[in-house]
Amino acid sequence: MKTFRKLLSLMLAMMMLMALFTACGDTSTDDSTDDDSVVDTNTDEEEELIELNVAYMPNYASLWSVLTAIDQGYFAEEGLEVNLIEFADGPTIIAAMEGGSIDFGYIGQGAHKLCVQGNATIICMSHIGNADAVIGSANVTSLEDLAGKTVAYSSGTSSETILLSALNSVGLTMDDITAMDMDSTSMVTAMLSGSVDACAVWSPASLTILEEDETCTLLCDNSTFADTTVSIASWIATPEYLSENEELAIKFVRALLKGMTYGADEANYEYVSELVAEQCAVDYETAYEQRGDGEWYTADMISEAISDGTMEAFYQLQQDNFLSAGSIEESDVCDVSTYVAFDIMNGALS
Repeated sequence: MKTFRKLLSLMLAMMMLMALFTACGDTSTDDSTDDDSVVDTNTDEEEELIELNVAYMPNYASLWSVLTAIDQGYFAEEGLEVNLIEFADGPTIIAAMEGGSIDFGYIGQGAHKLCVQGNATIICMSHIGNADAVIGSANVTSLEDLAGKTVAYSSGTSSETILLSALNSVGLTMDDITAMDMDSTSMVTAMLSGSVDACAVWSPASLTILEEDETCTLLCDNSTFADTTVSIASWIATPEYLSENEELAIKFVRALLKGMTYGADEANYEYVSELVAEQCAVDYETAYEQRGDGEWYTADMISEAISDGTMEAFYQLQQDNFLSAGSIEESDVCDVSTYVAFDIMNGALS
């Protein structure tokens, strides 16, 4: 009897041991499956975004497309992360790009002469501007009144361009005025304090002057000379940077074009104004008042302007005006295609 019980106990122990081995075998199989799934998940990790330093000026015209593209996630879709860096004017932006601290930047009308001279390449036209103005104080109510007066302007920028157009339209030159070179912020102070008789400035500084001093007069703006001149704003990079980063530039422009299309829609002006107000640390109304500072282009408008030759004609007219105004020399004259990268824009549109 005792022998039988020992035999039965031994059989039960063997059965339990076999069951334990089987369970362990099942667990091993499950663990193997789990490990495989972990490996597969790790291979799907998102790639790190490429950071870009992008220069802008603190106004609606400079920011309307790039802020929209950031906020709507268009740059992220291209694997890009944009760090916005503020500058006072286009020539300073180009100088920073040449120093290597800026990848892409925005410029207004005046700084385009540096593109003609080979310092920068245009990677995308932004819009046709109407943000520049010549403003007179109480004793300057016409362009003819500028003769003999002290006039503030910012050399090498759209301020200088519109001042030259204004003077030429009434038979005057820079020799007929006392020109004072200063930045836009200083111009506001100078005009409101009466230190100068007139100024050539861009929005929002122009709006501030006219709002703060009701005795000031808007003598002219870009639209005054629309039949003979064109005020273009563009996005640029240096030729050296583009030689190594053309595909990156195409991605940047592709996202920018999406931002332009979204921001150009009148239904989105309030949205864009909110973004601009936050970025520039101004009140919403100040930003919203600048919504009319340009003819905002969409991706389709850019495409059409390239295909029908309108864009090339714009930049050619701009170059011709620079030459006639003495902003560039005859030796600087060149084919528009040497400094306007139509291939990058077309690549972004495809």
